[in-house]
Amino acid sequence: SCTMSLSEAEVQSARGAWEKIYVDAEDNGTAVLVRMFTEHPDTKSYFTHFKGMDSAEEMKQSDQVRGHGKKVFSAINDMVQHLDNSEAFLGILTPLGKKHASQLKIDPKNFRIICDIILQLMEEKFGGDCKASFEKVTNEICTHLNNIYKEEGW
Repeated sequence: SCTMSLSEAEVQSARGAWEKIYVDAEDNGTAVLVRMFTEHPDTKSYFTHFKGMDSAEEMKQSDQVRGHGKKVFSAINDMVQHLDNSEAFLGILTPLGKKHASQLKIDPKNFRIICDIILQLMEEKFGGDCKASFEKVTNEICTHLNNIYKEEGW
């Protein structure tokens, strides 16, 4: 229904930026979640098995946090592979959005939080150009997720 607003050049630079952080998918995915749970403790309430963890160190060591971090990065990686094909992109994002909206009841603002933290991490590790190249992708993801949530009655 919606087309992606990225040019071919933007798709290429976004992929280049993403590849840098995806090389260490598990560590970087974990770092993103740990930062989210630490800076936004209310987000932990959605994860019953993370609830009791208070220290960042404890979270970093947790197989469940690491596993979910990797899962998040894998899902984004699938989307990044399809930035030039909105049908395929939405084919990945739509079921994910529906599941988070209807089954998991995750507040959609948390997607913006996690995307912003990914951008922060990119900037810290690889500089502002890297972050800027990926910003449009996170905006696409969040925009489409918000639309999916609306359709799900949020």
